[in-house]
Amino acid sequence: MAFASTALPIATSTAFSQPASSVNVQSAFQRNLNVHLICPDCKEIPPNLVENFSDGDMVCGSCGLVLGDRIIDTRSEWRTFANDDQGNDDPSRVGEALNPLLDGNQLDTMISYGAPGSNVGRELNRAQNKAVHDKKDNELQAAYAKISQMCERYSLPRVVQDTAKDIYKKVKDNRKLKGKSQESIEAAAIFIACRQSGVGRTFKEICLLTSVPKKEIGKVFKIIDGILLELGTPTNAAGQGDREYQAVGTNAEDLLNRFCSHLGLSTQVASGAQYIARRAAKEGILAGRSPISIAAATIYMAAGLFGEGRSASKIAERAGVSDGTIKTSYKFLWEAREKLVDPQWIESKKASLSGLPKV
Repeated sequence: MAFASTALPIATSTAFSQPASSVNVQSAFQRNLNVHLICPDCKEIPPNLVENFSDGDMVCGSCGLVLGDRIIDTRSEWRTFANDDQGNDDPSRVGEALNPLLDGNQLDTMISYGAPGSNVGRELNRAQNKAVHDKKDNELQAAYAKISQMCERYSLPRVVQDTAKDIYKKVKDNRKLKGKSQESIEAAAIFIACRQSGVGRTFKEICLLTSVPKKEIGKVFKIIDGILLELGTPTNAAGQGDREYQAVGTNAEDLLNRFCSHLGLSTQVASGAQYIARRAAKEGILAGRSPISIAAATIYMAAGLFGEGRSASKIAERAGVSDGTIKTSYKFLWEAREKLVDPQWIESKKASLSGLPKV
């Protein structure tokens, strides 16, 4: 690109005269389209001008003479990359990112409380909240706060919170849930979110967490599960997957690691219990029993097998079942012990069948 060696010349403005009879006096300002900005060297009409926004220059495209050095970039303030441009959607020019968990355009202006000791800002904020904020959004935010509080109480991951909030938003206004308490809907949403996120929790644990009766959680869970199956939409507010909703059940393997951790058992025992649970499911042993009973019985067997025995009553206390249920389920595992125990455990002397609890 060639630049002028001396001071930048002023662009020439050429006006094409018209007959005096055709000139009309205008009372208001109007742009004169007969005035053209042309290069003083080339004097081409129409002019070949190039706006170089990266340098802020206006350059003649024919000879390279710089005609202006303070060009304002009027284009959008963002860059669009081929991989990020989904359907040529322009991102929002102003404001923060929209929250998919709330309704409305979410572009309201918030009035702060103002300086400490001043009541003016507080009164304005209170009046603005009453006039602007949507009542539905306030109800959603209150429900989301309760869900977050309950999930944090059990140290559930963030993905469970987001999924539970997304489920609650989709089903809260459904007619099938008419008459159901908000607490039961929140509890069932958390239960389903745990299953969808691979963090299985039992009905009894959710009952203790939310103080909602187990029977009520079960009823609401079945209703919400049917609603989500009808909708067939993804249940992930964070956008971490686009698969449709599918009913997912809790199996014994989802509970074993947590139960073993609470009992202070080693990872070897946890891995052995998972192997026994998989073999029992493949052989059809303990078919029809609850996942909690299967998990407790396999832990009872694996702990004794690897020399870290725990009493049935202690396991029952952690798992939330009776010790009689554990012993009854363990009886079927003990009868099929030859099919359930890996022979390599015995050969490597990591485990011993003599350590198994007696029936």
